Amino acid sequence: MQGLILVNKPSGITSFKAVSKIKYLCATKRVGHTGTLDPMATGVLPVFIGRATVLSNFLLESDKRYIAEITLGISTDTADITGNVINRQEVNVTKEQIEAVLKTFVGKQMQLPPMYSAIKKDGVRLYTLARQGVEVEREAREIEIHSIDLVSDFKDNKFSIDVSCSKGTYIRSLCTDIGEKLGVCATLSSLQRTKTAQFCIENCVDLDVLTKENVSQYIISEEAALMHFKEVNITSKQATRFSNGGQLDLDRLKIENISDHELLRVRYNDTFLGLGSVNLEKNQLDIKCLVNIL
Repeated sequence: MQGLILVNKPSGITSFKAVSKIKYLCATKRVGHTGTLDPMATGVLPVFIGRATVLSNFLLESDKRYIAEITLGISTDTADITGNVINRQEVNVTKEQIEAVLKTFVGKQMQLPPMYSAIKKDGVRLYTLARQGVEVEREAREIEIHSIDLVSDFKDNKFSIDVSCSKGTYIRSLCTDIGEKLGVCATLSSLQRTKTAQFCIENCVDLDVLTKENVSQYIISEEAALMHFKEVNITSKQATRFSNGGQLDLDRLKIENISDHELLRVRYNDTFLGLGSVNLEKNQLDIKCLVNIL
């Protein structure tokens, strides 16, 4: 089997476990997801199967969207509701204050990753150190919040936000930062990823629906993840050359309005072959990755 399956990850399992089930159902070892979700989180988890796994990084780089519930007045060691409570505070916040604070987070900013994250420090995952009670210095990273809106009432010290953000954004850290600006501790109490790149939660299949008998019905072409790249159709001889690792002459491809290092979807008739990278200096299309070989 080969292609892309859009999974709605349930709460209570790791992304790794979700991928392991897909491996079992598809009877293949070559399976890769495109962005880890914490065990408590649900939502969009695109999974590449077979040779399509070479495309995983292209969705890792994409924007994401989430619905996150924030609980004010408590903080935990993990910055989410699954952790141990380390602080409690009285909450004196209004809905109007929340809306005003949310507006200040739109745009580019530096964010400090949480200790409970998969980032490595000297070869060790931060969450491994955190579980040992060790806290280390982390470097802040630039992220971008494209939009952030209040999408629920403020009740029982809880409210929900709809966040569209760049790759690498930690929603747990965002919740903590929102609480800090409101002058009260805060923690992430639920999280659903509603969109990765162009794939929405409505496009996804629940993991428990999948069986060995029906999984193939939910696999779509891996090319669906790359439709934002321009398409170039090539001849039979060019397809053979490309499949064998050869570069293609740009003059013969006759592609208009391209830029250096731009990625293109390379197709021969109805077959998606892979991605090519524009090399203007050498006037050729280099191979970025091969997915299907003639």
